[in-house]
Amino acid sequence: MSVSVNTTRRELLALIVAASAAANGQEITIPGKRPLIVHNDRPEDLETPASYFSSWITPNDAFFVRQHLPRPSVQEASHRVALDGRVGKQLQLSTADLRKLPQYTVAATLECTGNGRGFYRPAVPGVQWMRGAIGNAEWTGPRLSDVLKLAGADLNAAYVTTNGADTGVAKTPDFIRSMPMKKALHPATILALQMNHEPIPELHGFPVRLIVPGWDGTSWVKWVTNLTVANEPNTGFFMNPGYRFPKHAVAPGTPVNPADLEVIEGMPVKSLIASVSDQQRIPLAPARLRGIAWAGEQRIRQVEVSCDSGRTWNDAQLGREDLPFAWRLWEYQWTPPKEGYYTILSRATDSAGNIQPVVATWNPSGYLYNAIDQVGVIVEKGA
Repeated sequence: MSVSVNTTRRELLALIVAASAAANGQEITIPGKRPLIVHNDRPEDLETPASYFSSWITPNDAFFVRQHLPRPSVQEASHRVALDGRVGKQLQLSTADLRKLPQYTVAATLECTGNGRGFYRPAVPGVQWMRGAIGNAEWTGPRLSDVLKLAGADLNAAYVTTNGADTGVAKTPDFIRSMPMKKALHPATILALQMNHEPIPELHGFPVRLIVPGWDGTSWVKWVTNLTVANEPNTGFFMNPGYRFPKHAVAPGTPVNPADLEVIEGMPVKSLIASVSDQQRIPLAPARLRGIAWAGEQRIRQVEVSCDSGRTWNDAQLGREDLPFAWRLWEYQWTPPKEGYYTILSRATDSAGNIQPVVATWNPSGYLYNAIDQVGVIVEKGA
């Protein structure tokens, strides 16, 4: 995923390769996974086809995968989570130690910061995710606040920095992220040992993964090995210039001064259509349109659907699950009036009144794409 304002030769090559894979619609089975769209195989960047988004919980074998660095080989028996920095005592915690703490289950949607990058025009370098770098799961483990208290952490310190077992190759920097102490102490922020009530799969951070509900996937560090309490954030590549967004909108294709970028935290309101795909042929008969909607730290309050290119909008029925940090299912019954081509749109509104925009805010790294979703369908008799 690109984190540079200017396109390098390496990023351009990655863009060409990724775009080729996406254009071919490659769905390939990886061990432990049902067929997924493969953007890269080493490290793994695997996208979930939108048609899989038919249930509130995304099964582990259908969940997307984003790796920045080669996947490490981690043995649970020897794995430790170190706590240091502004702590009363430095600790080395095993997974058994973490299991002794009270365990909490949090339903939360995980979305790659670059999900939808492939829709930006002009195009930007990086993995050309379309709709499917997202999933909703139930995560179980101790609260990060309880873990910090074990070490007598200074809870007035400004940041908690997290590192994982994955390491950079050659000149590739280590993947390290910092978050404000306020978010670290939130009761929904946990160190997950389970994903959907099973041990977290290796691809998803076994045996310990940081869960930061409502925030972009970059914050959800895998294979956690280190927690450092400090008054300053980490200054590594993946904090600055990586994973930052323009403070002010810029014209598409315009460079951004790094000083005008800020760290990405919560994710914007968004919805997508899952039951039909673009250019799909469907019969001239009643159709049940379905999809998902989510809004970072807010809740979904409304999803509207248009089946006439946005001329008119109607409320979709929302699923019964209405939890903070987790997506909501929606559905809408539509009867096409006659044969022909129809553009179907979906837009969501969150609990703060934010509405999914017609056009996403363009940025050089292709982050936070959330424009109104649309698919074109061809209605035919006997399709």
